[in-house]
Amino acid sequence: MTDPHEGAGAAPDDVKSRIRTAIERHREALLGLSRRIHAHPETAFGEHRAAAWCAELLAAEGFRVTAPAYGLETAFEARAGSGPHTVAVVCEYDALPGLGHACGHNLIAAAGVGAALGLAPFADELGLSLRVLGTPAEERGAGKALMLEQGAFDGVDAAMMVHPCPFDIADFRSFALGTLSVTYTGKAAHPSLNPHEGRNAADALTVAQVALGLLRQHLPSEWRVHGITTEAGRAPNAVPDLARAEYELRTPAAEDLAELRARVEACFRAGALATGCEVTLERPEPDYLDFRGDPALIAWWTANARALGRPEPVERPPFACTDMGNVSHAVPSIHPVLDISGGACGPHEAAFAEAAVSPAGDQALLDGATAMAWTAADFARSRRKGHAGPTG
Repeated sequence: MTDPHEGAGAAPDDVKSRIRTAIERHREALLGLSRRIHAHPETAFGEHRAAAWCAELLAAEGFRVTAPAYGLETAFEARAGSGPHTVAVVCEYDALPGLGHACGHNLIAAAGVGAALGLAPFADELGLSLRVLGTPAEERGAGKALMLEQGAFDGVDAAMMVHPCPFDIADFRSFALGTLSVTYTGKAAHPSLNPHEGRNAADALTVAQVALGLLRQHLPSEWRVHGITTEAGRAPNAVPDLARAEYELRTPAAEDLAELRARVEACFRAGALATGCEVTLERPEPDYLDFRGDPALIAWWTANARALGRPEPVERPPFACTDMGNVSHAVPSIHPVLDISGGACGPHEAAFAEAAVSPAGDQALLDGATAMAWTAADFARSRRKGHAGPTG
């Protein structure tokens, strides 16, 4: 096998060494940024402190910062370099309601900032223009999809981010995700005096859930339908006149979401028809598209992560959703994941929030920043030389 830093697309070792030194120079600032974000969790579209802390660190190092950006109060953009090839480094920083940073977005934000700080001094030398995008509301709200629609990724040649996980994956794949808000409106009545005059909204939801249970037998095994009831009456001595539910629909490919949505919505309409209630079906956010990684970027990332001593990447079928998938449909992208828990726990578990400020989490932050910066350097050199990817 050839040296991962030599060959068709790889950037020279001396550039990578200087990039790594630049990141190491900011080590304490990056770890501090991660811990501040972790200690002050902010949920979707409310990440005011996290966005400001990221933007302030970049501005202090000479980045041209715009905040807020692209129509979102907690989004920012930071730019450096004037080369002909544009790389976007993506920062997430929203937390989970009730669980804090149990998805480790504090590490994503700090790793993105670190990659940018490592690349910025050499951007013009590499022929790069850097665009750091602070993207709110990944957990719920599809901030990247909204920013994509507003032009945040226009002119971008490659986009990248990293995500913590219980294992390392280079070729990450995700489900496409659609969301559905359901509201049934019925008619209140007393359950013993005049129940015949009532129209039970909770019963409408029950009928729909039974229909969904039967539907699952006839769906492809990879398709997912799951949700929760958020309201179904307030007292047992009143026929419920209002019921609400939130559902998620997942398919391996975005092209299948429309069919699944139509079949699921038919079940909810059946509940209304059976009970004489009215139903309102709303899509609260844009669909999250399935993530499709760029093969050349994945190959460079794999070689660079190996050079840093990361564990050999595993292959896994889709197991999550991300609005970075929307970006990957428009721009060549990578979304590798890095082990911070040794398999002991996974995202959206309370223990994973602790792992996000552990020594393994710190190492993943620094490794992620370095490997992203190196991959961007490889990409830039390949564009200058006209090569497609690494060898070896």
